[in-house]
Amino acid sequence: MALLVLEALSKEAFAPFGDVIEIEGSDWFPINNGSTQRYHKLGMVEVLGEGGSPAISMARGAAFDFPLSISMLERHPLGSQSFIPCNGVPFIVIVAPSLPDGLPDESGLRAFQAYSDQGVNYRRGCWHHPLISLGQEGDFIVVDRVGSGHNCDEVDLSTSYRIEAAS
Repeated sequence: MALLVLEALSKEAFAPFGDVIEIEGSDWFPINNGSTQRYHKLGMVEVLGEGGSPAISMARGAAFDFPLSISMLERHPLGSQSFIPCNGVPFIVIVAPSLPDGLPDESGLRAFQAYSDQGVNYRRGCWHHPLISLGQEGDFIVVDRVGSGHNCDEVDLSTSYRIEAAS
Protein backbone atom coordinates (compact mmCIF):
# COMPACT_ATOMS: atom_id res chain seq x y z
CA MET A 1 0.00 0.00 0.00
CA ALA A 2 1.35 3.42 -0.97
CA LEU A 3 1.09 6.49 1.26
CA LEU A 4 -0.72 9.52 -0.17
CA VAL A 5 0.16 12.81 1.59
CA LEU A 6 -2.78 14.96 2.65
CA GLU A 7 -2.60 18.62 1.57
CA ALA A 8 -4.66 21.66 2.57
CA LEU A 9 -7.19 22.54 -0.13
CA SER A 10 -6.45 25.84 -1.87
CA LYS A 11 -7.56 27.43 -5.14
CA GLU A 12 -4.02 27.38 -6.52
CA ALA A 13 -3.26 23.75 -5.67
CA PHE A 14 -6.63 22.48 -6.94
CA ALA A 15 -6.70 24.58 -10.17
CA PRO A 16 -5.57 21.73 -12.50
CA PHE A 17 -8.62 19.69 -11.41
CA GLY A 18 -11.38 22.28 -11.01
CA ASP A 19 -12.51 25.05 -8.70
CA VAL A 20 -12.55 25.56 -4.94
CA ILE A 21 -15.89 27.04 -3.96
CA GLU A 22 -15.28 29.36 -1.02
CA ILE A 23 -15.85 32.93 0.06
CA GLU A 24 -12.39 33.44 1.58
CA GLY A 25 -10.19 35.21 -0.98
CA SER A 26 -12.97 35.49 -3.59
CA ASP A 27 -14.19 38.66 -5.28
CA TRP A 28 -17.72 39.86 -4.66
CA PHE A 29 -20.15 42.60 -5.62
CA PRO A 30 -23.19 44.00 -3.81
CA ILE A 31 -26.75 42.93 -4.71
CA ASN A 32 -30.21 43.38 -3.13
CA ASN A 33 -29.72 47.12 -2.54
CA GLY A 34 -26.37 46.46 -0.88
CA SER A 35 -27.64 44.04 1.78
CA THR A 36 -25.97 40.99 0.19
CA GLN A 37 -22.47 40.22 -1.08
CA ARG A 38 -22.54 37.99 -4.17
CA TYR A 39 -19.47 35.82 -4.75
CA HIS A 40 -20.00 35.25 -8.46
CA LYS A 41 -19.01 32.27 -10.63
CA LEU A 42 -16.97 30.36 -8.05
CA GLY A 43 -17.31 27.28 -10.25
CA MET A 44 -18.57 26.81 -13.78
CA VAL A 45 -21.11 24.07 -14.53
CA GLU A 46 -20.17 22.01 -17.60
CA VAL A 47 -22.84 19.99 -19.43
CA LEU A 48 -22.23 18.13 -22.70
CA GLY A 49 -24.27 15.67 -24.72
CA GLU A 50 -27.81 15.58 -26.00
CA GLY A 51 -30.40 15.03 -23.28
CA GLY A 52 -28.22 16.39 -20.48
CA SER A 53 -29.21 19.17 -18.10
CA PRO A 54 -27.61 20.80 -15.07
CA ALA A 55 -29.29 19.79 -11.79
CA ILE A 56 -29.05 20.64 -8.11
CA SER A 57 -29.28 17.65 -5.76
CA MET A 58 -28.27 16.77 -2.23
CA ALA A 59 -26.17 13.87 -0.99
CA ARG A 60 -25.51 12.47 2.47
CA GLY A 61 -22.04 10.97 2.78
CA ALA A 62 -21.19 8.29 5.33
CA ALA A 63 -18.67 9.16 8.06
CA PHE A 64 -15.05 8.03 7.62
CA ASP A 65 -12.05 8.35 9.92
CA PHE A 66 -8.29 8.24 9.38
CA PRO A 67 -6.46 6.30 8.21
CA LEU A 68 -8.30 6.06 4.88
CA SER A 69 -7.67 3.57 2.11
CA ILE A 70 -8.62 4.18 -1.52
CA SER A 71 -8.30 1.86 -4.49
CA MET A 72 -10.50 3.37 -7.23
CA LEU A 73 -11.39 6.62 -8.97
CA GLU A 74 -14.26 7.84 -11.11
CA ARG A 75 -14.86 10.61 -13.64
CA HIS A 76 -17.80 12.20 -15.41
CA PRO A 77 -17.02 12.73 -19.12
CA LEU A 78 -20.20 14.69 -19.90
CA GLY A 79 -20.21 17.25 -17.11
CA SER A 80 -18.65 18.86 -14.08
CA GLN A 81 -19.62 17.86 -10.55
CA SER A 82 -19.70 20.08 -7.46
CA PHE A 83 -19.93 19.20 -3.77
CA ILE A 84 -20.78 22.00 -1.33
CA PRO A 85 -21.02 21.06 2.38
CA CYS A 86 -24.16 22.10 4.27
CA ASN A 87 -23.73 20.84 7.83
CA GLY A 88 -20.21 21.85 8.80
CA VAL A 89 -18.49 18.57 8.00
CA PRO A 90 -14.98 18.58 6.49
CA PHE A 91 -14.25 16.14 3.68
CA ILE A 92 -11.41 14.62 1.71
CA VAL A 93 -10.89 15.36 -1.99
CA ILE A 94 -8.76 12.95 -4.02
CA VAL A 95 -7.91 13.71 -7.66
CA ALA A 96 -5.57 12.62 -10.43
CA PRO A 97 -4.67 14.00 -13.86
CA SER A 98 -5.34 11.92 -16.98
CA LEU A 99 -2.74 10.06 -19.00
CA PRO A 100 -2.77 10.38 -22.83
CA ASP A 101 -4.83 7.15 -22.98
CA GLY A 102 -7.46 8.74 -20.71
CA LEU A 103 -6.73 6.64 -17.62
CA PRO A 104 -5.72 8.31 -14.34
CA ASP A 105 -2.06 9.16 -13.83
CA GLU A 106 -1.38 7.65 -10.40
CA SER A 107 1.96 9.46 -10.19
CA GLY A 108 -0.06 12.71 -10.01
CA LEU A 109 -2.58 11.47 -7.43
CA ARG A 110 -3.30 14.14 -4.79
CA ALA A 111 -5.37 14.23 -1.60
CA PHE A 112 -6.75 17.47 -0.13
CA GLN A 113 -8.53 18.23 3.12
CA ALA A 114 -11.54 20.45 2.41
CA TYR A 115 -12.81 22.37 5.40
CA SER A 116 -16.47 22.86 6.16
CA ASP A 117 -16.53 26.28 4.45
CA GLN A 118 -15.06 24.99 1.16
CA GLY A 119 -16.70 23.17 -1.71
CA VAL A 120 -15.20 21.73 -4.88
CA ASN A 121 -16.18 21.71 -8.53
CA TYR A 122 -14.52 18.86 -10.43
CA ARG A 123 -14.04 19.75 -14.09
CA ARG A 124 -15.61 17.51 -16.69
CA GLY A 125 -13.46 14.38 -17.03
CA CYS A 126 -11.48 14.95 -13.79
CA TRP A 127 -10.56 11.68 -12.08
CA HIS A 128 -11.66 11.81 -8.45
CA HIS A 129 -12.62 9.57 -5.57
CA PRO A 130 -16.26 9.44 -4.40
CA LEU A 131 -17.28 11.59 -1.44
CA ILE A 132 -15.45 11.03 1.87
CA SER A 133 -16.97 12.91 4.83
CA LEU A 134 -14.72 13.13 7.88
CA GLY A 135 -15.83 12.21 11.38
CA GLN A 136 -19.61 12.31 10.84
CA GLU A 137 -22.20 12.07 8.07
CA GLY A 138 -21.97 15.02 5.73
CA ASP A 139 -24.80 16.70 3.84
CA PHE A 140 -23.79 18.23 0.52
CA ILE A 141 -25.40 20.22 -2.27
CA VAL A 142 -24.44 18.52 -5.53
CA VAL A 143 -24.49 20.38 -8.84
CA ASP A 144 -23.91 18.16 -11.85
CA ARG A 145 -25.25 16.83 -15.14
CA VAL A 146 -28.29 14.58 -15.23
CA GLY A 147 -29.97 12.92 -18.19
CA SER A 148 -29.23 10.43 -20.90
CA GLY A 149 -25.80 9.22 -21.91
CA HIS A 150 -22.94 7.44 -20.14
CA ASN A 151 -21.55 9.90 -17.60
CA CYS A 152 -19.60 7.84 -15.04
CA ASP A 153 -16.39 5.93 -15.68
CA GLU A 154 -14.80 3.97 -12.82
CA VAL A 155 -11.33 2.46 -12.66
CA ASP A 156 -9.45 0.38 -10.11
CA LEU A 157 -6.03 1.77 -9.18
CA SER A 158 -2.87 -0.34 -9.51
CA THR A 159 -2.48 -0.36 -5.72
CA SER A 160 -4.32 0.86 -2.64
CA TYR A 161 -3.34 4.22 -1.18
CA ARG A 162 -3.35 5.07 2.51
CA ILE A 163 -4.19 8.59 3.68
CA GLU A 164 -3.40 9.65 7.23
CA ALA A 165 -4.38 12.76 9.15
CA ALA A 166 -2.12 15.73 8.46
CA SER A 167 0.41 16.40 11.21
